[in-house]
Amino acid sequence: MVTLVQVKPGLELDLDELEFSFIRAQGSGGQHVNKVSTAVQLRFDVGRSSLPEAFKQKLLQYPDDRISKSGVIVIKAQTHRSQDMNKEDAVAKLMQLLQTASFEAKKRRATKPTFGARMDRLKQKTQHKERKKLRGKVGSFD
Repeated sequence: MVTLVQVKPGLELDLDELEFSFIRAQGSGGQHVNKVSTAVQLRFDVGRSSLPEAFKQKLLQYPDDRISKSGVIVIKAQTHRSQDMNKEDAVAKLMQLLQTASFEAKKRRATKPTFGARMDRLKQKTQHKERKKLRGKVGSFD
């Protein structure tokens, strides 16, 4: 059964490519934390995935500590007390990472200020100049 999840239009992720391992969670929680493996470690190998080649390269260049030099994304989820909820949380974190890595900023087009904007700027400069001129020394009235 192939389960595809849409990251963004035109980009889908096959959930069968994800590897999950269950480990003991860190932090407080008493005896429950020490005896139950509820934390999830998700591993996703970018190189062997079915993602488009251009997106793989972009993802490997993305500056994130969760992406190793060998091209494996490792995400740890341990906030919830159940494995299922931590598994869903880990997949959600991976989807968020893929969405942010796939974002492309629009190219900036150079524009010129309008005629009205130029006239307003010159008017403000003239007013400022007059204000400064009025601050000068007062001459004698003889």
